Amino acid sequence: MSRIRPLAPELVNQIAAGEVVERPASVVKELVENSLDAGARRVEIDLEDGGARLIRVRDDGAGIGAEDLPLALAAHATSKIATLADLERVATLGFRGEALASIASVSRFRLVSRERGAELAWRVDAEHGRAMAPQPAQHPPGTTVEVRDLFHNVPARRKFLRSERTEFGHIDEWIKTIALAQPRVEFRLSHNGKPVRLLRPALDEAGWRARLAEVLGEAFVAGSLRVAHAAAGLRLSGWVGLPTASRAQADQQYFYVNGRPVRDRVVAHAVRQAYADVLFHGRHPAYALFLELAAEAVDVNVHPAKAEVRFRESRLVHDFLFRTLEEALAQTRAGAAPSPAARPPAPGGEWPRQAQAGLALGVREAHAAYAALLGATADTGAASGVEWKDGNVDNAAAPDAGMPPLGHALAQLGGVYVLAENAHGLVLVDMHAAHERIVYEKLKAAQAGDGIPTQPLLVPLTLAVSEREAACAEEHADTLAALGFDLARAGPQSLIVRRCPALLESADVGALVREVLADLAAHGQSRRVAEARNELLATMACHGAVRAHRRLTVPEMNALLREMEATERSGQCNHGRPTWVQVSLAELDRMFLRGR
Repeated sequence: MSRIRPLAPELVNQIAAGEVVERPASVVKELVENSLDAGARRVEIDLEDGGARLIRVRDDGAGIGAEDLPLALAAHATSKIATLADLERVATLGFRGEALASIASVSRFRLVSRERGAELAWRVDAEHGRAMAPQPAQHPPGTTVEVRDLFHNVPARRKFLRSERTEFGHIDEWIKTIALAQPRVEFRLSHNGKPVRLLRPALDEAGWRARLAEVLGEAFVAGSLRVAHAAAGLRLSGWVGLPTASRAQADQQYFYVNGRPVRDRVVAHAVRQAYADVLFHGRHPAYALFLELAAEAVDVNVHPAKAEVRFRESRLVHDFLFRTLEEALAQTRAGAAPSPAARPPAPGGEWPRQAQAGLALGVREAHAAYAALLGATADTGAASGVEWKDGNVDNAAAPDAGMPPLGHALAQLGGVYVLAENAHGLVLVDMHAAHERIVYEKLKAAQAGDGIPTQPLLVPLTLAVSEREAACAEEHADTLAALGFDLARAGPQSLIVRRCPALLESADVGALVREVLADLAAHGQSRRVAEARNELLATMACHGAVRAHRRLTVPEMNALLREMEATERSGQCNHGRPTWVQVSLAELDRMFLRGR
C-alpha cells in the first residue's frame, strides 16, 4: 500500500456525493429543503430527462448575499447551525452544509440569488466542484439553482440511473410527500417543458382537504379519520384511513416528525399494533400523520439522507402513538361519526329500552357457555348491559329525537343480511360479522376488568435462551408479571417458567415467552399476550355469534343495530371485514335513472 496522504477536495466532495446524491430525486430533495428553510412560499421545479439533464429549483425565499455565495458551495459551510447545542435541537430540514458542494462536484452547477431588499442579484457557477467568482445578474428576490448533466463526470454513477419515467416518478412522489408537510407553500412541477403538478397553498380546511386529495386521492379523504391529540409534550395530528379503506400495499403511509418526512421502526410498529384488531389479514393502512415534539427530544442526524430519526424516549413515543391511534380507531362505531362528540348514545340512553329488549340472538346461551371458561358471572344479561326479556316490539316505536344512525330494521335478506332504513337511505348489515364484533368486545371488556388470570404449569418449563434474553427477563420482571408470566433466571442462558396466562396454557408457552422478550428488548413493552388472548377471544366470539340463515324478528334486528351503534370498532368484524354498508338515496336514484 502507498503512504497516507490527504484526498483532494474534489475527490472528497465526490465521495460525499455518493452519500447525498443517490439519484436526481436526492438533488431535488436537498434543493427544495433549502428553499423551505429560506422561508419560501412558492417553489418551482423544472426537470428535463427525469432530472438527469436539468434540475432547476426556483423560490421566493430570503436569498443569499454576494459575500456568502462562494461559501454556499464550500463543504460543510452552513447558516443553520453554529454550535453543538444547535445540532442537538435542529429545527431546519437541512443543516450539515454538504449538499450544494456535493451536488456541484458531480454536475454543471449555477446558483443565482438576490436578497430581499437588495438592488442586485449575484450568480456563481461551478464546474467539477470548483466555484467561479460571483458575477452580477438579474433575478427577482429569491434563489434559483440549476443542476445540469448530473453525473456527467462520474460515468459509473450515471449508468445506474433508471429510465426517465422512473426517475421522474421518484421526484414526483417526493414532491407530494413534502407538500403534505408544507401546506402553506405552493409547489409547481414541470417536466420537459410541460406542467405536471400544481399544488396551491392550503390556507383553510378546504384547502387542506384539496391538497390531501391531490396527494392521496379523494377515496382517502372520504375514508379517513381526523386525529388531533396532545399529551406528555407530544402532539399528533393528521389523518388515518379507516380499516375498510385499507390497501394491498404500504404505498400511502406518510409520517412526519417536526415537519420532516421519516421512516422509523418505532413508529411503524406502533401504527401496526393500533390497527391489529381491525385490519383484514394482509392489508395495510393508509395515513398522513404529523408528530410534534421538542427538537432536543429527537436526533435527526443519524442518517446521511436524514430519512431516519432516533427518539430520546422511544417507549414514550411508541405508547403515545399506539394509544392515540387505537382510541381513534375504537370510535369507528357503526353508523356513528368518528369524533368523540358524535358518539351514539349507550343502550338505555336516548333510545327506548324496549328497542334493546329483543337481543336474544342466541347470545345469552353463548355467554353462559363462555362465562364458565372466563370465570365470569353467569348473569350474562347484567354483564352485557342488555335487559334480557322476550317481547314483541313494534318497529314504529322510534325515538322522537330523530332517526338512529343505523336507522330501523325493515327485513332480513337470505338469512344473512339485515336491511334497514336511516336518514341517508338504505343500510345493509352482515348480521354474523356485526354480532361477532359485539360479542368479541364484551369478552375483551370482561377480561380487562378482571386483569389477566394466570395458571401455574403442572411441570415448570425450562427455556434455553441467550444471555441477552435472560438479562431482559430480569430487567422487565415486573412487566412480565403483569402480563401473567412467572419467570426466574436459572442460569446465564436459561429461564424457568412457572406460571402463564390461563387462557394461553394450551399455546406454545416457550415461543410466546421468546416473542415477548424480543418485543421488550426492542420496544420496552410487548402486546404478544394481549394479541394471543384476543385471537382466542375472537375465535370464541365467532362461534358465539348468531349464525347465518337464522331468522330474526324485527325487534331482534333493531336491537342488533342499537348494539352496533354502542360498540367500539363495530364497523369491522374481528377479521377486519366491514360489517355494514350505506347506500344513499342518491345512489339508488342513479341506479333507477330517476330524475333523468
